[in-house]
Parts: sequence; structure tokens; C-alpha cells
Amino acid sequence: MTQAYGVGDELPPLDIPVTRTLIVAGAIASRDYQDVHHDADLAKEKGSPDIFMNILTTNGLVGRYITDHFGPAAVLRKVAIRLGAPNYPGDVLRLTGRITELAEPAGPDGPVGEDPVRATIAVPVGERPVRATIAVTGDNGIGRHVTGTVTMMLPATEDLPVTEDLPVTETLPAAEDLPAPSGERAGA
Repeated sequence: MTQAYGVGDELPPLDIPVTRTLIVAGAIASRDYQDVHHDADLAKEKGSPDIFMNILTTNGLVGRYITDHFGPAAVLRKVAIRLGAPNYPGDVLRLTGRITELAEPAGPDGPVGEDPVRATIAVPVGERPVRATIAVTGDNGIGRHVTGTVTMMLPATEDLPVTEDLPVTETLPAAEDLPAPSGERAGA
């Protein structure tokens, strides 16, 4: 089954609870040790009401929004964002998107087969992949947190899954059900 998308199509919104853990974990994962992303007292000393999310975490959430919608075959080529209102703990970030361009990538002789109205985001094997540009915005309780564009490619495949068929969550094994690290005995 293939999914048809057109320029102007809206992606369903994604609500992300902004927790203290998300903010701190995102800062640590991106090696951003600025105190305003993990120490509430120091953030307040610097004039912020609380810790706030860093740009790399927001960038990752925007990428996740796109790949969650288009599925595992989506390849992000460019994520360009600009931050506005900070994301503080206890708020909710609502990401929304709109397709602004669908085209085949440029061939050796220039653009090939651009259709500004409709395109199918799942092309048969042997045909050229589809390039899509999506305008993304993210709002929270105090205003517009992020504005940007994402350019992505969907490679040629016989049949890409439609997002509604993809599982939203997956059950992971409990820690005690995982094998012990090499060289250690379970329960030791």
C-alpha cells in the first residue's frame, strides 16, 4: 500500500510533555552542560524562571516528529530550525507540519518530474526517490517555541508502510529479564 501526499497537506500534531527529565536528558545526550539546562537555581540566578530545553533537543524532537509520521524509510537530509519561546518543565510542546514541496531529486540534467500538486510517497523499485520539504512549527503555553523546515527523502521501495499501521509503542523487556553484561553473573 502506498500513501499519497500533496503539497499543502497537514501532518497530524504531536504533543510532547516537557518534563524536567526530558530537558536534562536531552542536554546530557547532546553534551550541552550549560547550567541553565540542568540546574534550576543557577538558571534563576541568570534570569530564567527555571531550566529550559536546549536547541539540540528541540532539533531531535522535530526530526522524530517527521520520522514518526513518514516511517522508518524516511531519511532526514536537512533540519533547519529557529527557536523562539523557551520550553520550561511542566509545559507541552505541540509540533505541527505542512508539506510545502514534493519532487524527485535533481538528475544530471536538472530537476526531473516535479509535480507541485500531488505525489505518491512510495515509489516502485527502479524509480527515483521522492524529496519532501515540510514546514514545522512547535508551540507551547507561552508561544511559538520552534519554526523550521525539514527536507527528507523516501527511497524507492516496493511498498512503504502507512503510518497508521506502525505500532505507536513497543514493550521492552524489564531490566531483570535482560542478559547480564559479559563477565558478570546474573544476581551477583
